[in-house]
Amino acid sequence: MFSKKADEKEVERPVGQSSASFSDAPIHSGDRMRQTAANLIGLYYHQLTEGCGEKDCTNEFCASSPRFCLRDIDKNVAAAKALELFRCKNPLCNHLSLKGKVIQSVVSPTSGGKAESASSCISTGKQKLDMQMSGTSGGAALASCTTSSSFSSAGKKTEKQRKLDSVTEKYVNDVIGSCQSEGSWRTLIRLIGSMFYNPELLMNSFLKEPTEALTKEDIRSMEVDEDKDQDDQEGMVPAEGAESEEDTDNEETDMLYGLKDGGGIAPAKPAPSQHEGVTLDLESVRRVFGRLCLLPDTDFQSAFVNGLLNLSKTLETDLQAFNVLMANPNYINIFLIVMEIPSLDSIEFLESATPYFCKAFRLLPISCQAQLVRIWSTYPADRLRSMVRSIQQLITVRIISTSWTRSNIVNDDEPIAGAAKLMKVLYYASIVGGCLDAPELVAAEKIQEKETEASIQELMQGAILHEPKERTPPKEDPLARWLGVRPIDCREPLVANEDFVNESLSDALEMDKDYTYYRAESSSKFTFMYHSFLLTTSVKNTGLFFDNRIRMMNERRSAMVQNILIQENLSPTYLRLRIRRDHVIDDALVNLEMIAMDNPQDLKKQLFVEFEGEMGIDEGGVSKEFFQLVVEELFNPDIGMFTYDDETHTFWFNPMSFENDGQFTLIGIVLGLAIYNNVILDIHFPMVVYRKLLGKLGTFEDLKFSHPSLAAGLQDFLRYEGDVADAFEQPFCIGVRDVFGSAHTHNLKDGGDQIIVTNETRKEFVDLYSDFLLNKSVEKQFRAFQRGFQMVTDESPIKMLFHPEEIELLVCGCKQFDFEALESATEYDGGYTKDSQVIRNFWEVIQEFTLEQKRQWLQFTTGSDRVPIGGLSKLRLIIARNGSDSDRLPTSHTCFNVLLLPEYRTKEKLLERLLKAITYSKGFGML
Repeated sequence: MFSKKADEKEVERPVGQSSASFSDAPIHSGDRMRQTAANLIGLYYHQLTEGCGEKDCTNEFCASSPRFCLRDIDKNVAAAKALELFRCKNPLCNHLSLKGKVIQSVVSPTSGGKAESASSCISTGKQKLDMQMSGTSGGAALASCTTSSSFSSAGKKTEKQRKLDSVTEKYVNDVIGSCQSEGSWRTLIRLIGSMFYNPELLMNSFLKEPTEALTKEDIRSMEVDEDKDQDDQEGMVPAEGAESEEDTDNEETDMLYGLKDGGGIAPAKPAPSQHEGVTLDLESVRRVFGRLCLLPDTDFQSAFVNGLLNLSKTLETDLQAFNVLMANPNYINIFLIVMEIPSLDSIEFLESATPYFCKAFRLLPISCQAQLVRIWSTYPADRLRSMVRSIQQLITVRIISTSWTRSNIVNDDEPIAGAAKLMKVLYYASIVGGCLDAPELVAAEKIQEKETEASIQELMQGAILHEPKERTPPKEDPLARWLGVRPIDCREPLVANEDFVNESLSDALEMDKDYTYYRAESSSKFTFMYHSFLLTTSVKNTGLFFDNRIRMMNERRSAMVQNILIQENLSPTYLRLRIRRDHVIDDALVNLEMIAMDNPQDLKKQLFVEFEGEMGIDEGGVSKEFFQLVVEELFNPDIGMFTYDDETHTFWFNPMSFENDGQFTLIGIVLGLAIYNNVILDIHFPMVVYRKLLGKLGTFEDLKFSHPSLAAGLQDFLRYEGDVADAFEQPFCIGVRDVFGSAHTHNLKDGGDQIIVTNETRKEFVDLYSDFLLNKSVEKQFRAFQRGFQMVTDESPIKMLFHPEEIELLVCGCKQFDFEALESATEYDGGYTKDSQVIRNFWEVIQEFTLEQKRQWLQFTTGSDRVPIGGLSKLRLIIARNGSDSDRLPTSHTCFNVLLLPEYRTKEKLLERLLKAITYSKGFGML
């Protein structure tokens, strides 16, 4: 609060005036840190101007050294250089020390011959350096520094020189009223500049009234529960290798925000009510900014831009050099206020101030990021969406306005890296504030997940005659671990996941380099693998492809080394399958079961398939056909492993199947191998299957998509307005049929056939019914299926990168057949061009095909009738000339997506030859 009256219009401290310069100001911890910084910068300044006094000094930035490279420099330039050396933590000469060191007064050319303190000159130099970086005029800043010096030298202060501790909504309104009466907005603009130039002033402004302030109970609710069970602590250990990337905090701050001894992390607790635990009065901030925007004939944009620019540079220094958040938790208010600035997405902000703010934000400790998540998760969806849109525009503007090369990549751009971290905080705020699954359901899923992991671990270590290999668990997002939430736990986030995807960023990203930074655990480089929500599914699939290939090479290398050292019980370097076309399932099951029993780690080697009696060499195309044949046979309704739903056109596990677990494990392995080897399958599962593969349990919400008619009936049952007990007399049991068609009843809970469902218990009935259909009735089959899938993907970053909907795309590919995009992306060889007559005829024929014929042609040409992620343009199809006009049929290299097309003279002949080729093609041979 101000201690002066609102009508004293000329008493405001000039922009840039530090509160520490007032002699009677109370010394806060933040002031002490800044005073220490001023002393250190003063030592650098003295070293540059006076030297340490040692003639044999070897410090090139010391005036006493023969190697000194900055002789005869201006005092202000020396001050700016001192600030730069401080930021870079350049070593001071051994003869300089903070203890007992007196900073001599220096005479600045701009002071008119009067003595100025070194810190004052350094302040001037800092302002000049900031102005050089921002391109703004320095007159106001120099005037501010001169005024600051005059205030300090006065020895005493008048009523008009009293310290500005904070700004309130009332004070701003009074200043606006005073400015309106004077017809000048200079005082208000100076006030805005003062607030944003001084972090201490900004963080202590617009605070809640004392009655709204935090109580001891509120503070305790934000602290770590020290009595938390040790098992939970072990589950929150940060992902290995993530510390250098995500956690820029020091030990004291980590302890303050919840990092336990031994490295365990306790998740922050959600605020029980809106904005609880926040000292800032957000509504007051919004009202002030809203009123500023409504003032007529005024433009405060430049004041906000320049203020935020200066503030951001100060924030960066504070977060790099000091533990400011440990000293004053209110420091977080600065970030809350900045994100409330109106027109933050305007071009004036995007080109100057906002990038510097994001650059500073990247240094924010992960503990404080989690605190912001909890606060922003209470915001309305529209407000959060507006914040997301502002930062998205910043990323897009920097992407399209910069020329990116292999040596100048997106990862090296600090503002983009900071914006990505800010987007991650907003992303998790959208998750935490959205519709999360019930805690009881999440707890049950975690128990099941631990059991599954233990089973897989035991299975993978059970190889015969092989040394157990240490399993490398997939990395997890550090912020997610800190918060104790997973994106998959939220069905309806505040902001749709699609709103976070930035296609410009995805197009500019060099995914091979980004993945290299992700794999290098000791690297300080920024990686978007931890910010995959910003990327398109196609780009993330590229990252997964690199991960799979590197894992294949590591397995091959390990096998080669083992063969050289042991020279007995030789391990294969590839996963080789020899298959007979007439016995695909039998051969595949025997081969894969033997491999799983012998050494399950061999499943992670590169797959090579060989069909007996055929000369095709597997460079990808043979494997595609193998997968297709296996899927067609396993999903044949005559086998009875799956049931087909005519309404949804999807397959579901048959709870009455006679097939043993091995068959379902084989399907899981096939699914995992397909993703691992980048092959698309013709499998149609409901979305709940992919959610269950990622560790979730099926619920009534999933039943709406897997069994829509049944779900609609249950929904009507829940909405029935009468007495359901009298109307339906439904007990807690349901009717089921066995494999022979006989009807049986199944109790949904103990004694269910004797318990009638009432209005109070009908939701329980619906939940139990859904749980039985989606989980318990197929538990045996799905566990075998999941076990096979996990045997291949247990070390993959799939869970971190993809949503269930994207997993479906990985397995099934896209559903849109855009042949115009394929035509535009196709390349030609052997003398063909896009203008060749036969090529024009070819595309006319393709466009005239039915959908089924187009799928047959894709199968013939690429080995799969599925559309890859990103569309048909990602196929990289090549059409090559295969001789002059003849009766030869078109042929293809499915491994490389190459179509060999003779130069047919007429369109009719091309159509006849092409239809025959795609209709009767089967098997592989040598040309």
